[in-house]
Amino acid sequence: MATEIRVPTLGESVSEATIGKWFKKPGEAVKADEPLVELETDKVTLEVNAPTAGVLGEIVAKEGETVGVNALLGSIADGAAAATAPAPKAEAKPAAAPAPAPAAEAPKAAATKAADSGPAVSRLAAESGIDASSVPASGKDGRVTKGDMLAAIATGGAVVPAAAPAPVQLRAPSAPDDASREERVKMTKLRQTIARRLKEAQSNAAMLTTFNEVDMTNVMALRNQYKDVFEKKHGVKLGFMGFFVKACVQALKEIPAVNAEIDGTDIIYKNYYHIGVAVGTEKGLVVPVVRDADELSIAGVEKKIGEFGRKARDGQLKIEEMQGGTFTISNGGVYGSLMSTPILNAPQSAILGMHKIQERPVVVGGKIEIRPMMYLAVSYDHRIIDGKEAVTFLVRIKEGLEDPARLVLDL
Repeated sequence: MATEIRVPTLGESVSEATIGKWFKKPGEAVKADEPLVELETDKVTLEVNAPTAGVLGEIVAKEGETVGVNALLGSIADGAAAATAPAPKAEAKPAAAPAPAPAAEAPKAAATKAADSGPAVSRLAAESGIDASSVPASGKDGRVTKGDMLAAIATGGAVVPAAAPAPVQLRAPSAPDDASREERVKMTKLRQTIARRLKEAQSNAAMLTTFNEVDMTNVMALRNQYKDVFEKKHGVKLGFMGFFVKACVQALKEIPAVNAEIDGTDIIYKNYYHIGVAVGTEKGLVVPVVRDADELSIAGVEKKIGEFGRKARDGQLKIEEMQGGTFTISNGGVYGSLMSTPILNAPQSAILGMHKIQERPVVVGGKIEIRPMMYLAVSYDHRIIDGKEAVTFLVRIKEGLEDPARLVLDL
C-alpha cells in the first residue's frame, strides 16, 4: 500500500513551484510529518512533510522541475510493503511511445473550438468566407478570437507564421582562462520573481524619489531610557522599527494617496494600514506584512516584526503573511547604506527607505552640534501622488520621529 505525496495548495495567485531539493532518497525510512522535499515558489520557499510514516518510494518530480498544485511528487510505501518490494533497478526502462491520435480528430477538434469561439467570429467568418477553423487561435483553450479573425481577413486568409520568440540575451563568452573559474547557478524561483517585479515596477510606474533627514536624538534617548524595562515587560527588544511604523501610519492617514493604488482608470483608497517590512534572507528579499498596524502599539509592532524575522531566517514564512500590504518600509541602514532610492513594491504607490544613523554636524538654534542623523527617502508613483503630497508625507514622518510624543498622542 502506497501513500501519494502531492503538491499542497500554495496560496493565493501561486499556481506552480520548482522542486528545490529532496531530503530523502528512495528506499529511506521516513517519519510522519518529517520534511521530505523543498518547494520554491515565486514568493516563498516551503517544505512538504511526509503524510505518513513508511519508506520513500519512487520520486516522480525531480529537483529543478516545475510542478503545479496537487501534482504528484512521489509516494511512501508502508514498512511491510517496502520490505517485500524488490530493489529498484539502476537502469530505467524506455517509455513506450504514445499511440498517435487519429488524424481525423484534429479537424474535428479545430472545428469544435472555432464553433465555440462566439457569434462575432461566426459573423466575420460568414462575411469574409474564411474558415474560422483554419485561423491560428490565440484565445483561451485554443479558441479563435475576433482579433484572430480580423488579422486573418487583413492578410486575405493567408496563414502568417508566428514570429519566433526573441532569443534569451546571453552574455558574451568569457575568455577560456576566466571561464574555468566561473560558476553558473540557476536563479531560484524567488529570485526570478524579485527581478521581474522590480523591473515591472520601473517600467509601469512614473517613479520619483524625494529625500529628507531626521534627527534621531529623541528617539534614541527614549529607546535607551526604556529598553530594559520594555524588554522585561513585553519580551521583545525595543528597536527603531516600531517608531517608524507608527510614524508612517500617522502620515498615511493625513496623505491618503500614499496608501492608495491605481487600478486601470480608478484610484483605490485603502482605509486600512497593512505595513510591509522588507527582510533580507539568504534566498532574497521578502516582505512580510504587519496587518492593521494602526491598531497595534509600538510593542505590538515590535513583536510582529520580531516574529517575522525569526520565520524568515528559518524559512517558515507563509505566503499569506506576505500579501495585502498597502505601504512598505525598507531598512538599508542595517547593512550600512547611507542613502538609496528604493524601488516600489507594486501595486503599492510608495515605499520608505531608512538608512544608516550617522553622527553629523548640524545647526541647532544657531549653533553647530553633533547629532545622530538619518537620511530618509520616499520613492513614489507620480501618477497618483503629487510632489507636494510626497514631500508633506516625508515631513510628517520626520516630525513624528523628532518628537516621539506626537506618536503617543496621535498628533
